[in-house]
Amino acid sequence: MVKTMKTYYDNAERFRTYTDEQTWEKLIDDRDLCALWTRCAREYASFPAVTSQDSTLTYAQLDLRVSSLRTFLSRRLRPHDRVAILYPNSPEFVCALLGVVTAGGTAVILPPQMPGESIFEHCRDLQVHFILCKEGLQEACATVRERLPEIPIADLPPVDTEAADSPVFSPDPELPCLIMFTGGTTGKRKGAILSHRAVVRGIMNGCLGIREVFGQKYLLVLPLSHVFGLIRNLLTCLYSGSCLYIPDSPQSIVHDLAAFHPTILVLVPALAEMLLQLTEKLKRPIFGDSVKTIICGAAPVPQYLIQRYHCLGIDLFPGYGLTESANLVSGNPEPLIKPGSVGIPYPEQELKIVDGELWLRGRNMLTEYTGTEETAWTEDGWFRTGDLATLDEDGFLYITGRLKEVVVLPSGEKLSPAQLEARFLSLPFIQDCEVYAEKAETGKLILVLEVFLRTTELNKLGDDPESRVLDALWEINAKQPLFEQVTRIVIRDQDFPRSPSMKIVRHPLCR
Repeated sequence: MVKTMKTYYDNAERFRTYTDEQTWEKLIDDRDLCALWTRCAREYASFPAVTSQDSTLTYAQLDLRVSSLRTFLSRRLRPHDRVAILYPNSPEFVCALLGVVTAGGTAVILPPQMPGESIFEHCRDLQVHFILCKEGLQEACATVRERLPEIPIADLPPVDTEAADSPVFSPDPELPCLIMFTGGTTGKRKGAILSHRAVVRGIMNGCLGIREVFGQKYLLVLPLSHVFGLIRNLLTCLYSGSCLYIPDSPQSIVHDLAAFHPTILVLVPALAEMLLQLTEKLKRPIFGDSVKTIICGAAPVPQYLIQRYHCLGIDLFPGYGLTESANLVSGNPEPLIKPGSVGIPYPEQELKIVDGELWLRGRNMLTEYTGTEETAWTEDGWFRTGDLATLDEDGFLYITGRLKEVVVLPSGEKLSPAQLEARFLSLPFIQDCEVYAEKAETGKLILVLEVFLRTTELNKLGDDPESRVLDALWEINAKQPLFEQVTRIVIRDQDFPRSPSMKIVRHPLCR
């Protein structure tokens, strides 16, 4: 049964109110990623594009490197051949991505920490034709060399200054641009094929809902092998004529904030929490006066973070997206008014909620999965996200959990752990929490709550702070419907195990 259905193809006008007219007119809908980069390289030629500890590349200098690589690849590839990219966060990654795409290839983004056997399996299953790989990572490609010797493996060639006029490929916008890996709706790792049209829409979405868009300074914190880092942190940055600082190490973030003075950060909630705690621990504003905006997503954003960053003079904007949606589905331009929402759906997409599950279709959606026979589409083209959601009367979207994480209790009642966790996360001293079910010694299924405390808040609780925490948790618990009440509460002495994208590695739902 369809509970809610909305169409948001014309939602652009709603986002228009959150910026000025001059900025809005600069939002150009490029035909494909090749055309987008060509235009940006020309319009922002003298602007700094990518900077690191060792060097800064202007848009023109980066384009020269991209053009040189494009010439190298064009002599070795046919249009639409798949090229695997295996680089850590670096200017070389940026060059490799743009070089592959503007040469007419499809970029297959491999995480740099991927084991050699997995690299081999993906290159085999995805029929990769070429691998661009940092020299220091080529040992991980040993299995590919041995079992797929027909696939060339090379680092970026030296820059050929005579290749500056290498022609840029002009693809059909519906053809593949990127293949990025995702757990999808089943947890199995597979490739999501994103068209040029979808990627450009994802890039543009990153500009909506914030007032200052063009000519900004970004600090790269997230991995470029993750869709949030690649599209929102890198490609939206380049689209807006901004500059991206790429650190040598993620551990140097405090130094990099002070040295580079970024204006925008793109973070997952766990990193936003870590930086906030560092600020409070060091008793000085590590963000300086430059950071004005944080884009936060990939996991639920606690209301506490929005409020505390607002006190620091920084707007933290939650959002929601998927690898399958070219990253962004919605963004919240009113975080103080609607702090629990992931925001307004972006333009050129349709949403409907069927039995609590969010379904999507539109320009930003993936073409198909590759490397698997799995499908998440309905016969009429809706993509089933696997996320539980609601829409309020103002059209703001709320994600309330995962369909596959619903616990069915002996009573037949269905429980979304994420929805229950959000109630406990309203307490300022709870940094993160997890609810799951386990069998008690009696054989009865009970709910368990694990919490990790925000130590900077515990000092405000006076003597015996853990007892006060437990009292507050049990008080919230007592107000829940009987079937949603937890039976046991565990206070962790260290943070939860986390994935590379900083999401909690959850317990099995029933133990």
